[in-house]
Parts: sequence; structure tokens; C-alpha cells
Amino acid sequence: MRNSLLLLLWLFVAHGYGQYTVVDVKIQGNERTKTNFIKKITKLKPGMELDSTLIAEDIYRLKRLPSVSHAYFQVFPANVENGYNVFYGIEENFTLIPFANVYTSNNDEFAFRIGLQEFNAFGNNVILGGFYQRDIFNSFGAHLRAPYLFSDKFGLAISYQDLITQEPVFLENGTADYKYNNESFEVLGLYEINFKHRLELGMNFFTEDYTYLFGSTDPNVPQALNVKKYLYKLIYNYDSIEYYYQYLSGFKSTLNFQYVHSASQQLPEFVIGFNDFTYYVRVGQKGNWANRLRLGLSSNMETPFAPFSVDNNLNIRGVGNTIDRGTGSIVLNTEYRHTLVDKNWFVLQSNVFVDGGSWRNPGGDFSDFSDNQNIRVYPGIGLRFIHKKIFNAIFRIDYGHGITKDAARGVVFGIGQYF
Repeated sequence: MRNSLLLLLWLFVAHGYGQYTVVDVKIQGNERTKTNFIKKITKLKPGMELDSTLIAEDIYRLKRLPSVSHAYFQVFPANVENGYNVFYGIEENFTLIPFANVYTSNNDEFAFRIGLQEFNAFGNNVILGGFYQRDIFNSFGAHLRAPYLFSDKFGLAISYQDLITQEPVFLENGTADYKYNNESFEVLGLYEINFKHRLELGMNFFTEDYTYLFGSTDPNVPQALNVKKYLYKLIYNYDSIEYYYQYLSGFKSTLNFQYVHSASQQLPEFVIGFNDFTYYVRVGQKGNWANRLRLGLSSNMETPFAPFSVDNNLNIRGVGNTIDRGTGSIVLNTEYRHTLVDKNWFVLQSNVFVDGGSWRNPGGDFSDFSDNQNIRVYPGIGLRFIHKKIFNAIFRIDYGHGITKDAARGVVFGIGQYF
């Protein structure tokens, strides 16, 4: 199908078909996704000149929708001189997806998160979901994301969560464990500049509550802290990834910048920003090389509650749960994915990876990034079990084994690709 698409585009350009007119744009193959929604977000309209570039952009946009597993086009002459009908074909995903993540908590107890998400609510690709988490304590959350709520460019995202976990806090004379509760409500406005560039801007109102449980103590570190905060958030996303079922190619960059203000005069304002760069390359017919580089910095305060953490569920597979914190982060994940089995609905994919990173200590300087104490390198292997007709139905299992100082090893489970 991909080769056919490229061939058709080449034929259209070669024949200079911009002189021809679009009589109608027809949608076929969609069952749950509303036809009016697809016509709303695609740019080719009746009465316009037949434009291969615009058609390619529309197909690219459709492939990125959660409800679409694959999209293609066809062009046929209409019963009008120099007129053509354009058909957009849709292969839909199943989009009501339960999910579950299983891991060990910070005191080695069994922990999990389960939830349910609908990625095509109302047939308009509205994402609606919620979760329950048991990680020593009970947590829950819900979210709604409607990127095309107001128009083909403007949307809205709303989320609420009440997270309670047991978090290690690293003190000069040892480690303490705190019960950490973060209750938050967030509202973001979504704007699509074009099909590759997107902006999100909004506010998050949250309350942080730290309660000392056990471990080391420090007279300069409170054993109880409850403070209301709010933050301004800006996200800029550039996405030129091309999708072909489980294979990806291209480049993506996501910048997340936050300014945090505290209601308490004892806690200073601070900023935090990080950028994820991801790059994918197709290797032959069955291979995919995937890379992610995260660069992050925050206000460099001497605090045991630094925002960047070293955690195998987030950045270094096999390292353990929240083993360190910092005010700066450099993390590189690289992996080669190879398809072992590819059937009509099922894919089995193998994975070989290396995760590496370093952190700046709270109150430290940039030389901390080169300190052997802060560098972690974890190679590993894994498997992916993929359902091709269900959006993001990827069960992953990875085993990482550290090769740097004081290394650990472990297995990490999850839903969806690691990045």
C-alpha cells in the first residue's frame, strides 16, 4: 500500500494534475469514526484543485489519529469535465482499551495501575479515560482530551488526579521515606499550527502533602509539609513521524516548560523544562531503530524533593524505583526492534536496548553530569506483543542489567512502547 501511494503521487505530479478539480471527497471504511469529523480535519475540499501535496498531508494526518490503523486514497474521474472524486479509505482501530501496569513499589510490595481509555469517544477522536492505582496507597485519576473540540485547530484537555505514593527522600545522612500526596486539576488549551506543529498552554492547580514515615531525619528537612501550588505549562510539539502499522520513521521533538508558584512564602518559585527528542529509522523490512534523548533542567535548589528522578518506569529500565533525584537530567534510550511474527492481527517483536543517563545533584553544578556516581548505563533485551487492530495494544516486557557502579538489574512491564 505504501508503494502504491508513492506511485500514485508521482503519477499525479508528473502529469501536472493541479489543473483538475475535486468534485467530491468521499470517506470509506469508517464505522465508528464520524464522516463529518474526518471531513472537518482534512484539508482537501470539493471545488479545490487536485493537489497531491494536500492529499499526502491528509493521509499523514489520518494515520496519526488513534482511531485509524491505516489510511489510503483513491482518485477516480467524475461525470464532470476535468473533475475527479477523491476517496479516503480508513482502516479503523478498536479504541476502547483497558490497560494495566504491574511493578514493585518502593518497599518491594506488589503495585499496579489499571484503567480504561476510549480513544474515539463520540466518533470524534476524543480521548476519555480513568485509572486506579495501588502503590502501597490508593490513587485515582481521570482525563478528557478533545484536540478538535472547537474547530479543526482548537481543542481542550482537562485532567484530575489524586496520587498517593511512598517516596524516598535522599538526605545527607541517609534515606527517609515519605507518604507523598499530589492532588491536581489541570486545564490546557490545544492549538494545531499545522499538521506537524502543535501547542498546548494552560494551568495546573495542585496540593503537595509530604508526611514522614520512617528512615533518616534532618533538622533542616520538615517531617510534614502541605502546600498549595499552581503552575503555568507550555508544551510545543513538532511531529514528523510516519506510521506504518508497528513501524515508525522520522523525527519528533516535545518541549515541556513549567513555571511553578507556591502559596507558601517558605518555598521559592522555580522553573522546570525538558525536551524529548525521538528519532526512528526503518531497517530493512522487519527492523526499526528507535532513539530518545531527554535534556532537562530546573531551578538548582538544594532540596531533597528535586523534580527529576531516576526510575525504571520512566527512563532507565532495570535501575529500580526512584533510586535518586536531581535538578538536571540527560537520558539517552536507544533500541533495535525486530519483528519476529507478523500475522493479520498479531505481531511479536523482539527488542535489544541500551538506556543511559546522568543527573545533576540538587544545588550542584554541570560537572555532576560527568561524575561516575551519577552515571547509569543499562543494556537489556525485551519482547513486544502487539495487536494490530487495537490502538496502542502493545504489551512490553524488558530486562535491564546495569554495567556501571552499584548497578542493579530488573524486569519492567508495561503497556505501549517504552518511547
